Amino acid sequence: MIDENWQPGSPGEGVDGECPRFKVPEGREDWYTKTGTLRGRVYNEHLRLLQQELVKLQEWVKHEGIKVIVLFEGRDSSGKGGVIKRITEHLNPRVVRIAALPTPTERERSQWYFQRYVAQLPSGGEIVLFDRSWYNRAGVERVMDFCSREEYLEFARSVPEFERMLVRSGFVLLKYWFSVSDEEQERRFQARLHNPMKRWKLSPMDLESRRLYREYSRAKDDMFKFSDIKQAPWYVVPADDKRRARLNCIHHMLTAVDYQDVMPDPIKLPPRDESKTYVRTPIEDQSFVPQVY
Repeated sequence: MIDENWQPGSPGEGVDGECPRFKVPEGREDWYTKTGTLRGRVYNEHLRLLQQELVKLQEWVKHEGIKVIVLFEGRDSSGKGGVIKRITEHLNPRVVRIAALPTPTERERSQWYFQRYVAQLPSGGEIVLFDRSWYNRAGVERVMDFCSREEYLEFARSVPEFERMLVRSGFVLLKYWFSVSDEEQERRFQARLHNPMKRWKLSPMDLESRRLYREYSRAKDDMFKFSDIKQAPWYVVPADDKRRARLNCIHHMLTAVDYQDVMPDPIKLPPRDESKTYVRTPIEDQSFVPQVY
């Protein structure tokens, strides 16, 4: 959340765990509807301010050569894609990119499990957002029997050391779990089912995960036991209210890097060449898109 007196780029005094540019205001009951969801006008205003800070974070990461990895995990329809979309909306895709890997090929299945994910890791000055990650093995692969018990146990042993190695190597590693209630997930599934523009999101795997809801819950609990480590803890994002989840996640992401404002000064455009030596191609020699609208 943003302090009502805060302006983009203004300094602020922070406390441990808070972004120094942001402060959670008190007495903001009017920000919420009677059901407790964040009002649209508040959400849009604060999202805009957070996105301005994300641009500054991007410039600092590029300036300092920082390597940032952000994992987004959670149940189907928990809102991972929505927050990733808002994070990247105004950022440079050459600096901030999304890694959403498809089902592994036969060749990839024969590789070291982490190999195809390592290929997606950021270089200096990059941020990579993993829309699902190597934790597929602890979730869908375990529940759907896509891996053997031995492969799962090896993953449970390896992933803490793998992530400690990443942190020791200088990566900033953030892990977010989007938590959604049974009732809210069911509501979102129904909304997708009846909306032709969202129906593509319901894959056969999603439908099967609905049937195996309890098995996925147990798999998530077990995953946290062996992978919620000090060097790379899990951060749970309550996601029944998508708007609040997006703002809270982006706000937390901004606290994870001690960035500074290194935005370039406003650019002064050079004068345009106004000489008459250029003759434009005749309009009738060009093909135009039909003016339907």
